[in-house]
Amino acid sequence: MPRKKHPKQEVEEALKYAEENGWRTEVGGSHAWGKIFCPYNDKECRCGEFCITSIWSTPRNLGNHAKQIRRIVDNCTSHNVDVSDDED
Repeated sequence: MPRKKHPKQEVEEALKYAEENGWRTEVGGSHAWGKIFCPYNDKECRCGEFCITSIWSTPRNLGNHAKQIRRIVDNCTSHNVDVSDDED
């Protein structure tokens, strides 16, 4: 079943970007529109600090919130592990 779309287009595009990179979106919560969850969620992943991120329904600045979502996805420590280091 497809998830409910975010009401703000910029944030919706950032959520699609996160989902394309394997992140899972759950709609609902107390104060947040929903949350995104890291697909790796291992011990090396910054102690879980960035493994779960809240998505606001009405962020103060849409552009900054969308950039923040993309930045969290791009800076995931498990996602950015260099494969060539394991070959040495």
